[in-house]
Amino acid sequence: MSEIPAKATESEDPSDGAGAKAARERPYDTQASQYTQVSQDTRASQDTRASRDTHSSDEFRPGDAVWQSSPPGSIYDYIKVASFSIGPDGLVDQWSLRAEQLFGIPAERAVGMDPIEAFIDPDLRERGQRKMAEILDGREWTGVVPFRMPAPADGDHGKDGLAEVYVMPTRTEDGEKAAVCIVVDVRTLRRMETDLAASQAIFGQSPFGFVLIDPELKVRRVNHRFASLFGGAPDDHRGRDVHDYLPRPEADRVAATLRRVLESGDSITDMHVSGFLPGSDERRHWSINLYRVRSGSGRPIGIAWLGTDITARRAAAREAAAARRNLALLNDAGARIGNSLDLETTARELLDVVVPGFCDLATVDLYQGLLAGDETPPGLADGSAELRRVAFASAVSDAPFVGGGAAVAVGAVHHYPFNSPCADALRTARPQYVPGEEGGLVQSTLAVPMVAHDTVVGLAQFARTKGSEPFGDRDRELAVELAARAAVCIDNARLYRREHERALILQRSLLPPGDPVASGLDIACRYLPGNASSDRPSEVGGDWFDVIELPGHRTALVVGDVMGRGLRAAVAMGELRSAVRTLALLDLEPAEVLSALDEIARGLGAPGGVQQATRAARRPREADLSEVYLATCVYAVYDSVTRRCTFANAGHLPPVLVEPGEAALMLDVPPGMPLGVGGEPFEEVEVELPEGALLALYTDGLVESRDHPLDEGLQAFVGALTDPSSPLEDVCDHVLNTLDSHHGEDDIALLMARVQGLPAESVGDWTLPREPRSVGRAREYARGQLLSWDLEPLVDTTELLVSELVTNALRYGEGEIRLRLLLDRTLVCEVWDSGLVQPRRRRARDTDEGGRGLQLVGLLSAAWGSRRTPRGKTVWFELPLPDGENGLADPAEALLSLF
Repeated sequence: MSEIPAKATESEDPSDGAGAKAARERPYDTQASQYTQVSQDTRASQDTRASRDTHSSDEFRPGDAVWQSSPPGSIYDYIKVASFSIGPDGLVDQWSLRAEQLFGIPAERAVGMDPIEAFIDPDLRERGQRKMAEILDGREWTGVVPFRMPAPADGDHGKDGLAEVYVMPTRTEDGEKAAVCIVVDVRTLRRMETDLAASQAIFGQSPFGFVLIDPELKVRRVNHRFASLFGGAPDDHRGRDVHDYLPRPEADRVAATLRRVLESGDSITDMHVSGFLPGSDERRHWSINLYRVRSGSGRPIGIAWLGTDITARRAAAREAAAARRNLALLNDAGARIGNSLDLETTARELLDVVVPGFCDLATVDLYQGLLAGDETPPGLADGSAELRRVAFASAVSDAPFVGGGAAVAVGAVHHYPFNSPCADALRTARPQYVPGEEGGLVQSTLAVPMVAHDTVVGLAQFARTKGSEPFGDRDRELAVELAARAAVCIDNARLYRREHERALILQRSLLPPGDPVASGLDIACRYLPGNASSDRPSEVGGDWFDVIELPGHRTALVVGDVMGRGLRAAVAMGELRSAVRTLALLDLEPAEVLSALDEIARGLGAPGGVQQATRAARRPREADLSEVYLATCVYAVYDSVTRRCTFANAGHLPPVLVEPGEAALMLDVPPGMPLGVGGEPFEEVEVELPEGALLALYTDGLVESRDHPLDEGLQAFVGALTDPSSPLEDVCDHVLNTLDSHHGEDDIALLMARVQGLPAESVGDWTLPREPRSVGRAREYARGQLLSWDLEPLVDTTELLVSELVTNALRYGEGEIRLRLLLDRTLVCEVWDSGLVQPRRRRARDTDEGGRGLQLVGLLSAAWGSRRTPRGKTVWFELPLPDGENGLADPAEALLSLF
């Protein structure tokens, strides 16, 4: 500074000040001891002031004041006023403790110093000396003085400062002029001014509600923001407490918190309180921060309350929480709904998701026609068609079923009245809000149609009980989404059920109907479709079995397995089964049947059939594995007369034979290559089966699964066949129960046959020489055998037909003639010869003398045919027994029909 700003006045009535010596004898510490007179009440204060007005200081009694040493908490704690005195010689003769703190110089060093020389800049000392002379001459002076701290003992540069000084002239005991100086640090004053302005700005201009509460928990001051919310001017709120702003329970909680903050000094952050603004019924929410306010001396003087309105934030948080809940619910629905292809299970999965996360009670109704397998669910026009309640869930014990009217049990069939909200929802495919009945448990219900691919398949109802949050627009949208997802899964299950039922119908139609019957065999069979495959559940497979009756009371037993699953495998199985039956009726040998089947299987994957596949096999090309049909098959022909069985195998599992009194064993039948591979011949094995033996043919689904390897399954199957004398039905059940037959990974086909050979008395066998007399002798043999069998009604017809066949053997055959009659469920007559030429039936003209023998055989017999044998051929015919279902043809009418 270039000059000292000052304001000096001469004292009109200067008072005598205390001398330096007196001052040193009576030192005091303004921070350590303060004398304060505290009035006990207003009357005592008034009496004291009156006493001071009417009595002199000599009459003041010390008992009228209360002396204490606690910090006063006044402004002097902040500005820290210092004082010192200057003697007549212009040197410091008294130095207070505050001066020590302000200037950093102890009293023993400061006393005796020249303040001008010690604190004033050299450039300003001359002017300072003049001012000091004026002061010692008895003039008051006030000004702002720049000063510099004296250099400390370590030689560092002293600190610069700026002080506001008030100098008052005094006199010593000797009457000499002196001065008392009051010093305030200007920087401290300016900092206080700045802090005060900042505090005022924060308090007055804050967009948040600001409240200062005193130690009595009364409002000391509020800002304009707080007053604008609760009404009135800021001064109108002085003296109120929290009960004037909040409901009593909430106010009690906040008051307890204020008291705890005041006592402990711990701050409270983001405390949520709720209440109502004056003139409004809307509940508001605030977040408040509380902290204790202290004076400069550290004494608690109140609590600061800073509040923020978070009503909108809480609403947004609720919306966000509801959105997150809905997304989580949809995610849960996506993971849990549709895991099964069963309609009822899918409906229950929907209710498991929504109860209790979305509603308290829920039901699912599906159209009865849909459950019955109709193509299009009925009732789309008016919504009053029959429905079946397939699922119900409740989070409330003993809760009623959702919906008005009588209660509907799960599984019951019902319908909704035309004018009901539920029928309207089904009719319009739009959700309907159904309010609860007065006095009932349900608050409201959402009736949501289950729409899949623009088709309503049912109705889902979601209800909330009284006391729960009512349904909103967001809940309505969520309910529609959940119902739509479940509807799609239910519709997929419906379509799958339809396709699966069709596939099963196709597959079962290709299997033998009912219980097969064979001559000389007791038959039992089982077929279990696979229904738990990991990738395609409940898909049909290609396993099949068949029992085919052959001429001469022989029987063909067939078990096969087309590799793969689905309709493709089922169709291939059907084609192969039809081919097997056709080839069997040609009476081919088992190896020849499998060779022909192999050609057919290779032709299934070729566009041109068998011939195209044969030509393509000659050209080198890469095979399209997606069009390759492979199958395994075992084909056996059993002759009930000889009890011999001939086997041929195409890559299938070996048959199992159980002889009476012996352990079960697997027959050593060469497996051969699977059907469809081609290029390899098939071998035959002939086995004689003892009476009462048990023969088992099966597919790999019975003995192989993911958990059980093939060898282990075969051993278990063989071990399960321990009692061949038991009824075959019981043996089948025992095998399926013993083995792991319920894994569902593949189809299971099991065919079991017990050998019951044709008795010797039921067989008539004769050899005839090649001479004309053999015809008459054959008739005699036939007549005598039939009479012994008590089949006299068949004698005439049999004689006529035997005569025709033996005559043809003599005229067109070769070698010896063999006549055989077989009696079982029908009568079979066979004529054997060594000729290889097969008889051919033709229609004779009216003028022809012959050519009508085979026509006559066809008219009079139930069936006839011929087959090749290793040594020639056999021509046969079959007649029903008199007590059979088919009546006997009249020979006379048959003869007349030829003309």
